[in-house]
Amino acid sequence: MSQSLFQTVGVIGKRRDERVTGTLRQLCTLLRQHGREVLVETETARLLPANSGIEAVSREALAKRCQLVVVIGGDGTLLDAGRSLASSGVPILGVNQGRLGFLVDVRPEDMATTLEALFRGEYIRASRLILEARVRRADGGLSLPWLAVNDVVVRNQAAIRMVEFATYLASDVGDGSGWEFISQHRADGFIVSTATGSTAYALSGGGPVVHPALAALALVPICPHTLTDRPIVVPASRTVRIVLGASETGATMTCDGQIGTSLNPSDAVEIRRSPTDLLLIHPPSYSYFALLRDKLDWGRTPVGNPSKK
Repeated sequence: MSQSLFQTVGVIGKRRDERVTGTLRQLCTLLRQHGREVLVETETARLLPANSGIEAVSREALAKRCQLVVVIGGDGTLLDAGRSLASSGVPILGVNQGRLGFLVDVRPEDMATTLEALFRGEYIRASRLILEARVRRADGGLSLPWLAVNDVVVRNQAAIRMVEFATYLASDVGDGSGWEFISQHRADGFIVSTATGSTAYALSGGGPVVHPALAALALVPICPHTLTDRPIVVPASRTVRIVLGASETGATMTCDGQIGTSLNPSDAVEIRRSPTDLLLIHPPSYSYFALLRDKLDWGRTPVGNPSKK
């Protein structure tokens, strides 16, 4: 069998979930049968037998030593792994043991055939833009960047209270010298979504499905007070700025619904495209529209013969 592709493979499983144990052990066995060196994230390695002989390493070591990382779990597990691995450029393959599975698109029962194809060089490599969010405090402080694969969300921590804020788009000059005012909002919150995240929270908020090949961001108000406050799509090359009102307390910023920080009155959240993209590996049969048909229950049978001119 070919030894040239993905010689060292890392594995990350869903945290504190023993339901991935069977799939994890099967995956490690398959990888070894293909002659690959297998490294397992330290926390995931606790699900393996003590005498497994498989090296447990940190995520930092996975990023440095692996040519591929396989994630076992749901989309949330891949989002978490993606933020920690994106800067290394190591590609990620997702095995679905969650619910929807927009990103983790390999079924456990298909792992063997997927790996065989993968190591023959038969796979689809996809690059997904990710976001970098910084909080510019009203007192002049600037936070370190927070990464998001799906979305950055600003909302009030109180579920029944709206937040008032203004949105801006960086000028097209490219030197960061100016901002173009978009609108003043009163809403439950605001979502800045990548194309990858357009089928997540943004979709529930009434946003559009954005094809992942587009370098675009969806700006989606959450339950706006004004019904004409609609989602819009902007170029990913432009930075988005969200400025809280001077009396807004209790607001928060979250990235992918997993990490975040609290916000103070008049704080601004600035969201731009990260200089590094997330690399995903899909099986050769992968189709984005087939995925949408399956997950969103779209029409599955075309009318007529599309091959006829």
